Amino acid sequence: MHIMEGFLPVSHAVGWSLASLPFVGYGLHVIKKIMQEKPQQRMLLGVATAFTFVLSALKMPSVTGSCSHPTGTGLGAILFGPVAMAPIGLVVLLFQALLLAHGGLTTLGANVFSMGIVGPFAAYGIFRLASTLRLPFGLSVFLAAALADLLTYVTTSMQLAWAFPDPTGGFTASFLKFAGIFAITQIPLAISEGLLTVVVANTLKRFNYPELQEMKVFAGYEVRV
Repeated sequence: MHIMEGFLPVSHAVGWSLASLPFVGYGLHVIKKIMQEKPQQRMLLGVATAFTFVLSALKMPSVTGSCSHPTGTGLGAILFGPVAMAPIGLVVLLFQALLLAHGGLTTLGANVFSMGIVGPFAAYGIFRLASTLRLPFGLSVFLAAALADLLTYVTTSMQLAWAFPDPTGGFTASFLKFAGIFAITQIPLAISEGLLTVVVANTLKRFNYPELQEMKVFAGYEVRV
């Protein structure tokens, strides 16, 4: 994640853009509905967007054609559901490509798919599974954010391996190489992101408890304010 400008073959860049487009379109519908029907949630939507922007801007080199960083999408997925994070991820990645030279325009679709779609869906699914298992709220947030971060990079590794299969081992060998190199930097980053997301979620729980209750964030959890 952020796959750099011009790194993917044209067919892959177009394909990932087309795959991301329906999620972005429906996500815009979801956000518009939130803004119209629940204006009191605008501040939390801004917090989720800012959290994603700041964390994903913390770039460090990782593998050829890409870089490692936290993603920050887990918090928004927990608050607003995974679909809302697709357009947020698009806006964040677009601004970073234009202003910070992180990623690129031709690779925007691929980066949105990994960070704005796979990561949030993973975070939301893990968070809800944890509620079913009656895990503590803080642990659920940590697992959702940390594992969503890791699965984002698993997706990026798959994207790169698909575009550049190993001459002898094919997709599998290439995927293992990319994923293995990413793991060196991404595992500690994922743990750090999980812990930071717990801190932010607990802060929101303290100061925005009524809104979070209305959003059913605490459904299935025993929460003390």
